[in-house]
Amino acid sequence: SGDSKQTSEGSSLTEEMINTSLTLSPDIQAALDRAHVLLSMKHGMVRLDNVWGVGGGQRPVKYLIKKMNMLLREYLSSRDIQEATRCLQELEVPHFHHELVYEAVVIVLESGNDLVSTAILMLLKSLADAIILTVDQIDRGFDRVFESMPDITLDVPNAYTVLERFSEDCFKEGVITNRTKAKVPIRARKRFVSEGDGGRIKE
Repeated sequence: SGDSKQTSEGSSLTEEMINTSLTLSPDIQAALDRAHVLLSMKHGMVRLDNVWGVGGGQRPVKYLIKKMNMLLREYLSSRDIQEATRCLQELEVPHFHHELVYEAVVIVLESGNDLVSTAILMLLKSLADAIILTVDQIDRGFDRVFESMPDITLDVPNAYTVLERFSEDCFKEGVITNRTKAKVPIRARKRFVSEGDGGRIKE
């Protein structure tokens, strides 16, 4: 069958790699040995896909980013925190939850909408209270937003103002720590315009 042919071809390839790569490190050799065992199993290619290609932390980063974006968009449409929580947990990537935090905050900045801000805050608080989002992952997500602010403001000129307000709300709700709140970048928002405008100060 097609599966048997794939398994045979994959197994032969792995055997060749194992037999010819005599100078590989022990870790790489162990990985190749495991591949050989997996590919020798019935439906080996499918099992290998589940073990290394699709499962949890082995999913491609772009795939995970897309899924988290979809999760957030669907949540904003339904406001169903329980469903959003279930979808996040099904991804099985707790080490990548900082991406959800990052994407969520960026959505708040780009929308500039109080309803969106409140909805995202409720989701983050729920996930933080349930310790699905850990302090470390939340801090990393916000740190990434802080680092991206120069680029974000190119498209969202008032992003600093929105970020300052949203971060304050998150701190009040116990979503972010005092350490993270203290790192929120605040750009001076008042500036003198050209002399032709009479030196007026504008936002």
